[in-house]
Amino acid sequence: MISNQILQNTIEGLKNITRVDFCVMDADGKEMASTADMGNSARAAVDFAASPADSQEIQGYQYFKVFDEQQLEYVLVAGGAGEDIYMVGKLAAFQLQNLLVAYKERFDKDNFIKNLLLDNLLLVDIYSRSKKLHIQSDLPRVVIIVESGSGRDNNVLELTRAHLSSSGKDFVTAVDESNVIIVKELAEADAVKEIEHTAKTLIAFLQKEGIREIRIAYGTVVSEIKEVSRSYKEAKMALDVGKIFFGERDVVAYSELGIGRLIYQLPIPLCKMFIKEIFGGKSPDDFDDETLTTIYKFFENSLNVSETSRQLFIHRNTLVYRLDKLQKSTGLDLRVFEDAITFKIALMVVKYMKYMESTDY
Repeated sequence: MISNQILQNTIEGLKNITRVDFCVMDADGKEMASTADMGNSARAAVDFAASPADSQEIQGYQYFKVFDEQQLEYVLVAGGAGEDIYMVGKLAAFQLQNLLVAYKERFDKDNFIKNLLLDNLLLVDIYSRSKKLHIQSDLPRVVIIVESGSGRDNNVLELTRAHLSSSGKDFVTAVDESNVIIVKELAEADAVKEIEHTAKTLIAFLQKEGIREIRIAYGTVVSEIKEVSRSYKEAKMALDVGKIFFGERDVVAYSELGIGRLIYQLPIPLCKMFIKEIFGGKSPDDFDDETLTTIYKFFENSLNVSETSRQLFIHRNTLVYRLDKLQKSTGLDLRVFEDAITFKIALMVVKYMKYMESTDY
């Protein structure tokens, strides 16, 4: 359960303090970590593991058992030039015992959060297990998903854990091979500002560590632990929809998706039928760059002719001419609100279709 690297770092730290050498082995005598060569200690460790004693001196070395809930997990061997090796060895065994407890609790919490996100728990189990693991159930939380260009590797997962470790209240895990997931506990104040700050600082931190193409999405804030899975599903949708309609942004919230989240759930055949009805045999892709720029700028300025013409550096009559020309070719007058909405949705549907086709839906 504890990685060999953690074991190695622990016994090296203990050696630097006590000048005593250590070796950690499993119950079969396989070496997990060591600060010095201890000869034929493996065979002696197997014999010691089979004995009823909790500690024993064998050939000048002190042997100690480290248990995980009554089951032997490690055999610790202590020896060297330090004084009072028995006492130091007992302290080292106690330290390893505490590490086992801490890592077991972390594993149990991680497993609980994964099942919570995936909706694999009954309601009664959610509350009973959260109580057992000392996780408060009625705090505001939000699920944040982190995606990098290289997919999810352990480096991103561990870096994210290291970045958020100071609070001790957030859970960082993964349920697939693509993304890192954060279940973040929030203060009662401005939750959105807190989430945005967390996302921006995390992106800056990961970029500093050499991680590129980072995208972050988050769901809505939930007040009960049973609702965390809903926030996770929303964050997943925000990540996917954000790639289609908010490609220029690296942080996207579910609450900002608007009509995009409805379009995302439409079947492709229905989308094709809609586009054919609106544009006939044409597609918005057939419009030249000048027309598309005019359309987007007109929408950006809330259908305001004067402001749009000013920002495009063209005469008002020129803009009116372009809009009239577009009306003749499509039958839609963008100066009319209903037509503008129809055209806007059509552009989004086309963008959605192109994205889905590029990902082989």
